[in-house]
Amino acid sequence: MVTDRKKFQGVLNILNFNRHFYVIGLLVLAIILTVLLVLKTPVIILWIIIAAFTYGLLTPLLVSAYVYDFSGYYNFNWLKKEIDTNIKKIVNINAGFDETSFILQKNFPTSEVKVFDFYNAEQHTEPAIVRARKVSLVFPKTSTIKTTKIPLEEKSIDLLFLLSAAHEIRSLQEKVLFLKECRRVCKPTGKVIIVEHLRDLPNFFAFSVGFTHFFSKKTWQKVFKNAGFTKIEEKKFTPFMSVFTCSS
Repeated sequence: MVTDRKKFQGVLNILNFNRHFYVIGLLVLAIILTVLLVLKTPVIILWIIIAAFTYGLLTPLLVSAYVYDFSGYYNFNWLKKEIDTNIKKIVNINAGFDETSFILQKNFPTSEVKVFDFYNAEQHTEPAIVRARKVSLVFPKTSTIKTTKIPLEEKSIDLLFLLSAAHEIRSLQEKVLFLKECRRVCKPTGKVIIVEHLRDLPNFFAFSVGFTHFFSKKTWQKVFKNAGFTKIEEKKFTPFMSVFTCSS
């Protein structure tokens, strides 16, 4: 069982999976600087452009290191304070990249952990997720599913996790249908735990235009309510991530 993360694994993953953005960014910077030097642009303008590109390229890595390598996100102590570790049935659903199932099993040793993957090769074509799948750990008996159907009995699960996965479902209508399925398989006392970056000011400063890959708090709350959840709690885990706990 693999549960120990390497030093700086989170930020190295971000750099590896999104290396095409950094290559393109550096090439664009080189082209802009070359043109401006030929045009004999004032040095102050050159330094402003270099600073802007440096900020845009380095800040996401620094924030990712903070969130994924130094915040304690992967030890799940933030969760164990509020959840009974002796619950019986847990489901963890990912979008093609699984960093958490083995760790969940370690933290909930007496629980049955089932893992599902809703990755769709035809729809999820972003280079980052394609690269991520090549190095993703595969939890035993992981099943591939469609977002419209979770192959479990109604009201059979105590806890369902969606850890930085649900935003990969880009359609709001599909998101609602998927979360309805999540609610269907949860017991009346069950909970769905969704962890997401939000399209908000902190993530704008962290990821600049990349923050548009995420969804706003207002959008998530609307989706949760349309999916039938009546109890929705949000807690911040670092300024850049929100933990939503949803139940009926």
